[in-house]
Amino acid sequence: MEPDISGDSEAVDGPGDPLIPMPELTPEALRAAVEVIAPHRLPTLTAHLFQAASSAQQIQSLDPLRAFVHSWAVFVAINRHPKRAARFRELEQIVETSASDALAAVKEINSIRESAQAEAGL
Repeated sequence: MEPDISGDSEAVDGPGDPLIPMPELTPEALRAAVEVIAPHRLPTLTAHLFQAASSAQQIQSLDPLRAFVHSWAVFVAINRHPKRAARFRELEQIVETSASDALAAVKEINSIRESAQAEAGL
């Protein structure tokens, strides 16, 4: 069976509300959101936050913390919608395993990421 690479990211969410509202763009609020929607990712978030804080201190810039917030805000925006998150994972799998469908999958991944960034106010 051929995977569906329709490119219709808006249809992925379908009817219904997201699992949680989009949180504020702070490390604490993003951590709380990840705790609800993807608790298995908390160790990764914590490690990323520690690394970002250390880097920010070393280079005396908030840029690493801004990158942390951006990355996790997009993650939350995608994963608070179960259908969108499932489609995103499916597309990532297509990119990893199917050379013939990879370009279409990458385009749809980018579309989902752009929608998530807009949803997060980035």
